[in-house]
Amino acid sequence: MLEHIIERTNDFLADFPKAVRKKKGQFFTSAETARFMSGMFDLSGCGDSVSLLDPGAGSGILSAALIERLFSEKTGIRISLTCYETDPDILPLLKDNLEYLKRESEGRLEYELKAEDYILSQDWEFSSLADTSRKFDFIIANPPYLKIGKDDPRSLAMSDVVHGAPNLYFLFASMSLFNLRQGSEMVYIIPRSWTSGAYFRAFRKYLLSEGKLRRIHLFVSRSKVFDAEQVLQETMIIMVAKEARCPESALITSGGSGNDFSNISSLEVPYHAVVSGNELYVCLPASQAEMEVIRKISAFSSTMPDSGLRMKTGIVVDFRQADELRTAPGEHTIPLFYSQHIRDGKVNHLPSGKGYDWILDRKRGLIQKNKNYVFVKRFTAKEERRRLQCGIYCPHDFGQYEYIGTQNKINFVDKTDGSEMDRKTTYGVYALLNSTLFDMYYRILNGSTQVNSTEMNSMPFPSADIIRKIGEKVLLSEDLSTANCDRIIKEVASWRRC
Repeated sequence: MLEHIIERTNDFLADFPKAVRKKKGQFFTSAETARFMSGMFDLSGCGDSVSLLDPGAGSGILSAALIERLFSEKTGIRISLTCYETDPDILPLLKDNLEYLKRESEGRLEYELKAEDYILSQDWEFSSLADTSRKFDFIIANPPYLKIGKDDPRSLAMSDVVHGAPNLYFLFASMSLFNLRQGSEMVYIIPRSWTSGAYFRAFRKYLLSEGKLRRIHLFVSRSKVFDAEQVLQETMIIMVAKEARCPESALITSGGSGNDFSNISSLEVPYHAVVSGNELYVCLPASQAEMEVIRKISAFSSTMPDSGLRMKTGIVVDFRQADELRTAPGEHTIPLFYSQHIRDGKVNHLPSGKGYDWILDRKRGLIQKNKNYVFVKRFTAKEERRRLQCGIYCPHDFGQYEYIGTQNKINFVDKTDGSEMDRKTTYGVYALLNSTLFDMYYRILNGSTQVNSTEMNSMPFPSADIIRKIGEKVLLSEDLSTANCDRIIKEVASWRRC
């Protein structure tokens, strides 16, 4: 059944190019990915009659995969399928495919096709204490990946899970969890971006309090998940059970691509190592080595703000402050620092290649005190060896200036009270961020190439006295290499609570 629907979908794709479908956030699942997703459900408690929901049905690929599995493993089972789809271009194909599935089922499948907006069709139930919505035994989905405005009716309808920039994929996932029967499971293929960051915190809180992550699949390549679609989105598959009690563990698998799941590795991970207790973020270790990194980082009992430190984002958005920028030093100009000035553990002010390495000092909101900082690049290339790339800013190297400017593609660590970090603290913070340990942890935590200051401030971090002890040893050694930072951290930190 699935192969027939894939063949018909490929004919449809030939007439509707990717550029058209991208505007709708529409990307189609391969047969192999669909079968893998349907295989994630636990059918052991499945009854003789089940209800299925596919809230972004497309051409019916995921529905067909799950129905095919249910028919092959559960003799005599009867299925009630509900599909939502609003795209007028694909609705005729979906209707034909559902009729085909019904014929092939020999009376064991009934379906309902809802050509209406999945979110707005039941927004009242989601926000109401009087929940009268229908509940389903299984939900499977490849939702639309599309940013929408905060004032979009769908954003407003689900304001409890929206913070920052809404995206349809997490609105769909939230509504599906709402539609799921207690004790049942849903499987979603979605971007990895939801696992961290302030924008998704409200969604994480809802998803991980109402449901629990039972299985997670990580792809080895972001370019091969939707193979024919050429999508460069960092994507994952999650299986969520609607239950209140936290499981002891979650299963994390990794490997595979859009059309090959033959070489999959798996790791049983304690649930608390995946989901932080307050739903701040989700960690995704894929090996025992990464589990050890989480164990070591979790031994730190503080955060940067607990120690009087905070990572902030650079102040100057250069294209917005073009009138303030200068190409050369002069009266009332101060140095403007970009990520290109972070090199070999230090911060210099060599030509950045940006053209404007200076800024006027006349606007207080664009300048900051010339004092000790640790600068960290906000953006790195996916292929780069390290995600955390940092350098020590020494104010004495620019002693003629009272103030400096920082462009917003760097982060900087400063004291929360505005005072100056002492040198030991500065070097200690640098050593920790420059270490293999923290770089690996951040990669486990965040699949994107952006270093998010909110996440960094919520991550476990050593206490103030441990930071200073590490910094003291780095100062004495005069060696800013990662290898030396790793050695000193291992020597100072006992991996007890510190």
